[in-house]
This record gives sequence, C-alpha cells and structure tokens, in this order.
Amino acid sequence: MAEAGDENLYAAARDIARALGKDPSAAGDILQILSGYGATGNTSSNSRASTASRGDANLNRSLNSLERQISSYIVEDRPIWSDPVDSRSFLDAVDDLLAMAGDLRSMAGDKSVAVCISRADELIQQVMFRLQEEFAYVMDRASDTFDSDDEFSGEEDNDIGYDQIIVARPVTDYKIVIEPLQSSVIGDLNAIAVRMVSGGFGKECSRVYSSRRREFLEESLSRLHLRGLSMEEVQDSPWQDLEDEIDRWIKAVTMVFRVFFPSERLLCDRVFSDLPVSSVTDLSFMEVCRGTTTQLLNFADAIALGSRLPERLFKVMDLYEAVEDLIPKMETLFSNKYCSPLKHEAVAIQKRLGEAVRGIFMELENLIRRDPPKTAFPGGGIHPITRYVMNYLRAACKSRQSLEQILDHTGNDAGSETRPLSVQLIWVLELLESNLEGKKRTYRDLPLCFLFMMNNGKYILDKATDNELGSVLGEDWIVKHAAKLRQYHSNFLRSSWNQVVGLLRTESPYPKLIENLKLFKARFDEVCLMQSQWVVTDEQLREELRSSVAGIVSPAYSSFVGRLKASPEINGRRGEPFIPYTVEDLELRIKGLFKER
Repeated sequence: MAEAGDENLYAAARDIARALGKDPSAAGDILQILSGYGATGNTSSNSRASTASRGDANLNRSLNSLERQISSYIVEDRPIWSDPVDSRSFLDAVDDLLAMAGDLRSMAGDKSVAVCISRADELIQQVMFRLQEEFAYVMDRASDTFDSDDEFSGEEDNDIGYDQIIVARPVTDYKIVIEPLQSSVIGDLNAIAVRMVSGGFGKECSRVYSSRRREFLEESLSRLHLRGLSMEEVQDSPWQDLEDEIDRWIKAVTMVFRVFFPSERLLCDRVFSDLPVSSVTDLSFMEVCRGTTTQLLNFADAIALGSRLPERLFKVMDLYEAVEDLIPKMETLFSNKYCSPLKHEAVAIQKRLGEAVRGIFMELENLIRRDPPKTAFPGGGIHPITRYVMNYLRAACKSRQSLEQILDHTGNDAGSETRPLSVQLIWVLELLESNLEGKKRTYRDLPLCFLFMMNNGKYILDKATDNELGSVLGEDWIVKHAAKLRQYHSNFLRSSWNQVVGLLRTESPYPKLIENLKLFKARFDEVCLMQSQWVVTDEQLREELRSSVAGIVSPAYSSFVGRLKASPEINGRRGEPFIPYTVEDLELRIKGLFKER
C-alpha cells in the first residue's frame, strides 16, 4: 500500500507542476515539498535527509512500476499495435517514462539520482527499439490492407496478393493527390514518431519510414514502364530504343514530380506533424525521394554524355526542356537543406544537356563539310544534303526559345565556343551553300550548274519562309538569298537560251538567214531534248523558267520569221521559204521542258 501511495504522490506532484504552468520536470521538487508535510517547523538536518531519502525511494518505486508495465509489452511476441487498447496503454506508459526521465535529469546534480537516470535511459532505449518495430509493423500492415480497388490503382491490379505493395496507376490528371495510407494509420504513425523523436530516435524512425515509402515509389515508377538503364546500358543501346525510353522518361518525370512527390510530401508532413523540429520531416522526405530522383537524373545525364550525332538533337532538346520544367518544381519540393544536392544535380545535368546540344550543332557542321561532291546529282535536282539540313533546321527552330537559351548562353566553360542562334544557323547555311558550290562543279554543262543551284536555292528559301526558321534568320537574310536566286535564274538563261536566241538576232542576207534558221532549229531541238530531262521539283519555279524561256525565244523567233518573209530576195520566187516551227509550236515544245523528278 505504501508503494501505491508513493506512486500516487509522484503522479500528484506532476499534475501540480502542470497546473502551475511549470515544466513537469519540476515534479521532483514538488514531490520533496509534499513529502515534507507533517514535519515540524523546526526541521533539523536529519529530517531533511530523511525527506530526500523518501523522495529517492519514491522515484525508484515509480521507475520500478513503469519498468514492469513497459517490460510486459516489450517481451510480447505479437505486435502491440494489433490491439488498440494495448497500443494506447503502451503510449501512456512511454509518456510517463519520458516525463520521469526529464524529471530525473533535472536532478542530475544529485549523485543518488544517477542510478535512476541510467536505468531510465536503458529502458528508454528498449522502448525505442520496440517502437521502431511497431512503426514498421503499422506501415507494412497498411500496405497489406490498402484497398486494391482504390481509384488510383489500375484494373489489372485487382488480383494483387495481400503480400504485395499496392501502387498508383499512371494517370494524366496531374491535379490529384495520392493518399496511400488511411487517416487512422497516419495517426498511429504520428503517435509513434512523436515518442521516438522525443526519445532521441528520430533518425531511426525516419529510416524505417523512408525505406517503406521508397518501395512504394519504386513500384509506382516501374508501372510507368521505365527500364531503369544504367549509364553503360544507355551508351550501348540503339538510339531508336533510347528515343522510346526518352518519351517514357518525360511522362514518368512529369508524373513523379507533379503527383508522386507532392503526395509524399503531404504524407510526410502528416506523419511527422507536431514534432519539436522539422529536420526529421525534411530528412525523411529526402530519403524517400532520393533514389527515384537519382535514377531519373542519371538517365538524362547518360544521354547528355552520349554521342553527338545530329539526329539526336530533337530528343536531347526534349530532355533539356523537360529538366528545365522540372527545376521550378524541385525548387518548391526540395527547398530544405537535405534536398538541395538533388536540385543542384538537376541544374548541372541541364547544363550538360545544353553542352550536348552545342556539340551536336558542331557535328552537324562537320557532317556538311565531310559530304563530298562525288558524282553529279542526276538532273540538277534538290540534293539530299539540302533536304536534310533545311528540314533539320526548320524542326530545330520549333524549340527556338530553348535553343536561344542554350546557344546564346555566355556562362559556358572557358574555351567553349558560343554563337547566338541566328549566327549559328546562318553559319550552317553558309556551309551548306559552300558545299553545294562544290557539288555544282561536277556538272559539265554550265546551265545545269546554275539550274542545280537554283533548285537547291529555291528549296532553301521556301523552307525558311513564313516560319520560325525565317524569323531567326531575319529579313535581311531572306532578301539576300532571294537576290541570289534571281541571279542563278538569270545566269541559267544567259548560258543556255540566250545563245540559242542569238542565232535569230542577225541582219544577214537572205542565204545567211536561211542558214541561221537551220542552225536554230538544230540547237533548239538539242536544248529542248536535253533540258526536258533536267529536274525542277518546285512547280512554281518550273513554270517561271518555262515562261522566261518562252519570253526570250518566242518574240525573237517571231521577229526573225517576219524579217525572213519580208526579205527582198524571196520576191519573184515560187512560194515562201520552209519555216520549221510556228511560234505556237515552239511554245508547246518549251512547255515540255523540265520534269518534276
């Protein structure tokens, strides 16, 4: 009875301390006051010693009682949280133990209390180990009993066994929040977390929590069909396979940073609410997200460090823009000191992707330089290198803003050459035109050289008109290139048809006129036959050339025939001279010039 009375006395002391607005650790002082009731006003040193001795005995008895109560739970094989009544009673006992430990430490100057402090600390350690196990049990039980028909679970998962982790189904609505744990479970976890942090086991609690949530995230990420390639596997994979993986990566990273991580942050805040410090919450969230974030960033980094082949530009740009969109979300989600390294790594990888883009443009330049003249391209049509480069640049300019950001960047490493986007593109086109100039020399026929440059020049101009590419190149470039095209047109007519028409521009005597007419016919037939096999792909250019040829030939031929018929030499002769073609005949032949392909 005396022991029970002492325990009640200690509890009363703690209640009085709280009621007075004091820290419960003051219970020890109040206990000593209460223990002194009934003593005489003239208390001797012996009576004070007797009172202190009784106070120590009271603490020992209270500690013994708590130890017996708590040990009965610790030695249990079954989980304490399998029974709500047991879990509540256990938490009350833990609270009393932590409060008593605080009281004892407030009296740490008293050597007689040192043994009690040591016993209390040892018991706290045992309690924390058991709470750690219970925390894991509650999380595992929640995974086992989570409703597999939840709106975030895929239909194909309805047959998942209870021993597996239920994960979120990929969705396209990014305004949702996944709630993988029920409110009652979160309440249990929070209750345990608060005690573990108070007992100095915050890191251990965080470790258990983050390991379970990482499993959830890893399973969820696998549902997004990412292959989880290593750096070496990325380097060894065919580019076509990597293109598909990049598409999946962009969808996955969007889901992860817009749905999964915000949901994990919310869950983390709820589980670790009401803690005296926020570091456990931040540390836990970082540990949950670190593995998934690192896996995603490593893939982007492997692409950035890979080949610089020109065909890789567009997917590398997709990755660059995806990481760029990712960084503001990381600024919000990863604002604490523990997550800062992840955010800094994303910024570094975006920089490396930008360096990859600049390297790809350099490789494009090299590709143009290395494309040899070889043999003449049939018919003087549009060369494949022209089609490739122009379609490439036009497609690249769909990401104009990002390209300007990358190519105009002035903060690159020393020795890294940079050009504004407009300068870069104009330089590429100058290389292309220089390459085409070399290719035109493979033609033996001078007019065909000019036709080749005209065909390719027209294609270049058309691809750079009324779109982002033309906007980047600027109006001055468009005007200058159009002038070049007109010059090619003029040179083509002068080098071929002007010579043919020259046979008709003569004031020679009648016999000479007859001879020139024969020469004209032969030359006209020869040129028509030859140029009917030449290629002018663009319909507008084809009609312009035919019209230009007719505009030169028809008036000259009509005038020539008129002079011939009016010649005095035919007066008195029988009939008119033989005229091989009418003007309409010539124009019909001219309409047969140039084929589409």
